Amino acid sequence: MLLNRNEGSGLDWQALHQSLDEHGYARLPRLIAPDVCTLLMEGYDDEALYRSTINMKRYGFGLGEYKYFNHPLPDSVQRLREQLYPELAKAANRWLKHLGQDARYPEELSDFLSHCHQAGQNRPTPLILKYESGGYNCLHQDLYGEVFFPFQVVFALNQREVDFSGGEFLLVEQRPRAQSRGHVITLNQGEGLIFPTQHRPVQGTRGYYRTTLRHGVGTIHSGNRYSLGIIFHDAK
Repeated sequence: MLLNRNEGSGLDWQALHQSLDEHGYARLPRLIAPDVCTLLMEGYDDEALYRSTINMKRYGFGLGEYKYFNHPLPDSVQRLREQLYPELAKAANRWLKHLGQDARYPEELSDFLSHCHQAGQNRPTPLILKYESGGYNCLHQDLYGEVFFPFQVVFALNQREVDFSGGEFLLVEQRPRAQSRGHVITLNQGEGLIFPTQHRPVQGTRGYYRTTLRHGVGTIHSGNRYSLGIIFHDAK
């Protein structure tokens, strides 16, 4: 179980929205209890829980492995997806308006997933990632089809500087006619980070403009690093 079934509604969303608008990302407090983190990590070798396993080295993605959960999602993963979506949909629609586009993300996750399914995107995308010493993840975007949600969330499942060292989360923003800006973010066990899937609006002197973002993971220096990715759109 999560720390609280109503954790999504109990967050300080005013501060989270402000951070998303100002910085492009927002840190979440511990939403996953240590025992749930342990259960998710212990389930990593239970192949019945997953629809596919990706070896990053094989595809040139980095050095590590990740697994996409199958339906039905674990209860903790399903509730995180459902509870975080409504407020993030508000932010997504606000960002669209900044860029001169009409709001299009519904209030409930189930309605958004219906749009994914109508577009032929039926495969669940929440995933668990494992990196061993020397592992890393190249900068990338998680789109999976024509329909995608502008935000995703990553949670740390074990404790940095105890279970592993290195492996910082990397977020790089490509700004028009300027050099890219990078963010290096560390998370403690159970904590999360909301970040853009593809781009974000930034206010300039002549209104809002769009910047492109990619994310990855720095090299793990020692130990094993586990994380949980919550992606809101389904895949083809």
